[in-house]
Amino acid sequence: MTPDQAIWASLPVPAFIIDPQDRIADVNSAGEGFLNASRKAVLGHPVWDQIAADAPIEEAFERARSNGTPLFVNDVDVGSGQRAPLQCALQIAPLLGQPGSMIMIISPRELAGRMTQSHTVKSAAQSAIGMAEMLAHEIKNPLAGITGAAQLLSMNIAPQDIELTDLIVEESRRIVKLLEQVEQFGNLSLPDFRPVNIHDVLDRARRSALLGFGAHMTIIEDYDPSLPLAFGDPDQLLQVVLNLLRNASEAAGGDGGTIHLRTYFEHSFRLRRSDGSGHSLPLQIEIIDDGPGLPEDISADIFDPFVSGRENGTGLGLALVSKIVSDHDGWISVDSVPGRTVFRLSLRRVPRDYEQEETT
Repeated sequence: MTPDQAIWASLPVPAFIIDPQDRIADVNSAGEGFLNASRKAVLGHPVWDQIAADAPIEEAFERARSNGTPLFVNDVDVGSGQRAPLQCALQIAPLLGQPGSMIMIISPRELAGRMTQSHTVKSAAQSAIGMAEMLAHEIKNPLAGITGAAQLLSMNIAPQDIELTDLIVEESRRIVKLLEQVEQFGNLSLPDFRPVNIHDVLDRARRSALLGFGAHMTIIEDYDPSLPLAFGDPDQLLQVVLNLLRNASEAAGGDGGTIHLRTYFEHSFRLRRSDGSGHSLPLQIEIIDDGPGLPEDISADIFDPFVSGRENGTGLGLALVSKIVSDHDGWISVDSVPGRTVFRLSLRRVPRDYEQEETT
């Protein structure tokens, strides 16, 4: 591999070379991941058949080619036939030494925001754990005394007042149940990392959902059979998927709906820390439903503890999901509009050094 080829292959963002006839002449590995298609499958195809942008890009692109000048487009939704659009920045410039050819670089904005979101998730989880400990010690025990006192009172009051003591007992038990969920959130152990076939996890979750809370739903599988093993705790990942399936089922209501389970591999997904270190998150899982979508007023805070879009919801389910994904050094995002909500999990594959240890 020549130095130029090594640089091209090492670019961490999708990059394309476009010939004078607007066909894809080359694409780097990150571009293959962005299109969810191989280099061989897209070479020679019209670029605008493979890449869709929510802006009048083609005319501006042609002007940049005619004038021999670069073109910069910020905050535009870019997608393909194989993936939902992402908000991106486009950088387009003439390719030196090849008249009429252009190079186009796509920079998804979410790449820059991953570390901030991961840090937010961890901070929210730590705050919720502290709150869980406080609630468990300061509220749960006194509630037991309140419940007992109400039950004793009910033995010596007029029948018309028993409804009031029953209300005290019922509401106290409801609060205790909530506190037990908070305790579960706070006491979650660290993942027991091992190689995991994510399709086995999804299949277990699908069968469990269809036999219970999701019996009124249609669940469709769209899996990449070549996906390598993930590195994580299978029981905790099952808990994540079950929680997301439950949310989608409850959002659909009694009329039911459709949930798509999709997996694919994307080279360009990386988690970067503030110290410059990071790791790849190439394994993608999408849980897509056709429900009403998330309420706009909470969509930005949906992973924070005690934020819920359902009446009488605890707001702990997605906080627990975000904590588990964060403990796996993964990443979770949501994109929601009425009729389509997509939760995407990005996970690590099994490290090479772990594979080597297993074979020695």
